[in-house]
Amino acid sequence: MSFFNKLKSRLFKSSSKLEEGLDAVVGDGGPQDDGPAPGVSAAPMAPPATPQPDATPAPPADPAPADPAPTPIAVPEAAPRGERGGLLGRLTGRGADSAPRRALDDDMLEQLEDVLIAADMGVETAARVTANMAEGRFGKRVSSSEIKELLAAEITRIMEPVARPMPLYPNRPQVVLVVGVNGSGKTTTIGKLASQFRAAGKSVVIAAGDTFRAAAVEQLQVWGDRAGVPVLTAPEGSDPASLAFDAMGKAAETGADLLLIDTAGRLQNRADLMEELSKIVRVIRKKDPTAPHNTLLVLDATTGQNAITQVEIFQKLADVSGLVMTKLDGTARGGVLVALADRFGLPIHAIGVGEQIDDLDAFDPGEFAAALTGLER
Repeated sequence: MSFFNKLKSRLFKSSSKLEEGLDAVVGDGGPQDDGPAPGVSAAPMAPPATPQPDATPAPPADPAPADPAPTPIAVPEAAPRGERGGLLGRLTGRGADSAPRRALDDDMLEQLEDVLIAADMGVETAARVTANMAEGRFGKRVSSSEIKELLAAEITRIMEPVARPMPLYPNRPQVVLVVGVNGSGKTTTIGKLASQFRAAGKSVVIAAGDTFRAAAVEQLQVWGDRAGVPVLTAPEGSDPASLAFDAMGKAAETGADLLLIDTAGRLQNRADLMEELSKIVRVIRKKDPTAPHNTLLVLDATTGQNAITQVEIFQKLADVSGLVMTKLDGTARGGVLVALADRFGLPIHAIGVGEQIDDLDAFDPGEFAAALTGLER
């Protein structure tokens, strides 16, 4: 199964809700016909005749003239492929001609904005997206599929500038510091990255910097064995900054291309834990003033708008250079990724939709937008 197909199928927890919301917005537009022209009132209907009791039946009227032969329905010329939804769309009643339509007015834009906010896109981003969707189309009647295409195009436009793979530098070792809050998926992400870089021919070393949680070290060792990558550890409770410093020396001795440093999960409101992260950065810069060369912040998509606060705080302490978004398969809303791109402009290197090695892949804005809105690609 391609990554897009997995993304689409697993993101349906999010995209189906967004898709249903968009369909409902268009469906709230009242009658599907265009109705009377503006300023023209429809003729009032005559009240139905009230039957009179005990009325003498009227004599039978003369037979009505036969109805004229029905006018044949003209068969329209075939539209170019893709313009009318295709044969399957017409057979299922989902072609462009049969789709419900609604005027793109202020009421509809407000409802669209509410749908996007509910999808965790945030107030500012949702307002900007809907305004851009309406530009040049305000007052025109649109269908649900057209709204989805407009939304997908706007999401793609916002996210294309941030869809960049993690850059590789000539530094050996290139130090990649991986940070994030508890349970965001850092350890699994490091294991997947190590395996993928190793498969691409890079020499990789992992430093198990979460020295306070034995399970994290064991999990990294499992990934290291699977990928054929050494994992450097220290006794439980050791200073993680010292481990990172020693790991840089050992990685340099072996000529490793990449050193991936795991860090303990920390809550952004714990000043002591955040200071410990700052210490790691200060210590490894004694070894290499340019390190860390990448600081990846791993975000859990299920945290929603809280991810924005996490980016703000980690960016101040660790100079975050790029993002990895995990657990998109477990969220009921996927719009937070759009809000992050719109607000911070940080590169999004990869997204994850599961626990398997191939469930982490480079971020593709077009595929993400299509999956989020329920479109086919």
